Amino acid sequence: MLDKSASNPRNTSSALSRRFSVAPMMDWTDRHCRFFLRLLSSNALLYTEMVTTGALLHGDHERFLRHDDTEHPLALQLGGSVPADLAACARMAQEAGYDEVNLNVGCPSDRVQNNMIGACLMGHPALVADCVKAMRDAVSIPVTIKHRIGINGRDSYEQLCDFVGQVREAGCRSFTVHARIAILEGLSPKENREIPPLRYDIAAQLKADFPDLEIVLNGGIKTLAECQAHLQTFDGVMLGREAYHNPYVLAEVDQRLFGSSAPVISRFEALQRLRPYIAAHLASGGAMHHVTRHILGLGQGFPGARKFRQLLSVDIHKSKDPLGLLDQAGEILEGR
Repeated sequence: MLDKSASNPRNTSSALSRRFSVAPMMDWTDRHCRFFLRLLSSNALLYTEMVTTGALLHGDHERFLRHDDTEHPLALQLGGSVPADLAACARMAQEAGYDEVNLNVGCPSDRVQNNMIGACLMGHPALVADCVKAMRDAVSIPVTIKHRIGINGRDSYEQLCDFVGQVREAGCRSFTVHARIAILEGLSPKENREIPPLRYDIAAQLKADFPDLEIVLNGGIKTLAECQAHLQTFDGVMLGREAYHNPYVLAEVDQRLFGSSAPVISRFEALQRLRPYIAAHLASGGAMHHVTRHILGLGQGFPGARKFRQLLSVDIHKSKDPLGLLDQAGEILEGR
């Protein structure tokens, strides 16, 4: 459901914590995935999939903006490069109750490049600054960006500082840095997440040279121990695919990164808390796999894990009793 709280946003820039966040991931961080991840951590900042300005302005914006109130703190990531369009979409995000709006300046795919979206914008820092200013003028919620440390042909540290400096002048104070360059020709998005080397040292130098900015590190982080180490240098950490493929890593985020004294939720407890949500989704005409495809990563590293995954990825499509099948999967998790 949409949470209409535009007149009283939940968080100001200072109150919204980006100490730990889960990255926006296309086809993955939909509303069902976010609802599940929120069961594991109360404090993690969650991001939507990237939504283009065209989809919001000319498509079914209610569908793209839909979320459950329990997902907060929650940010909407936008893809676009026309300042007026981004401003209009930022207003839609605020009206829908989002806590932050984030501009994608990191996606390297050909499809988005052709529409002047994503990492190619690193070659146009003045345009990005104009986009950020237009969004900031339109809303009171924080406007942030997620970017690479460079693109091929514009990958020097001086050019990175020029980019960050111009966007800072437009009023942006929070930068999530994927610590790889993006190769805009010849590499797939998957290869762009693996082939360009990680350069945490570049991101750390950026934090040292821009101490007034909030710098959140993204790229290649897999464990909470790594998160704790990076937080000695950076203001926040963002996990991407590891948080999706191994979601139970979020179960200790509140305790280890936010000082919570609450007990760590078990895999079984998480599934039990998800069950009413799935039942409601089924009752509204949805299919169980819309939700359960996001929880297969709970089945890792224990006897029966393979059976758990099979029940929810294969058997689910043949079952006439999906909730009964979910309960069978829960029996595998019970006591883990």
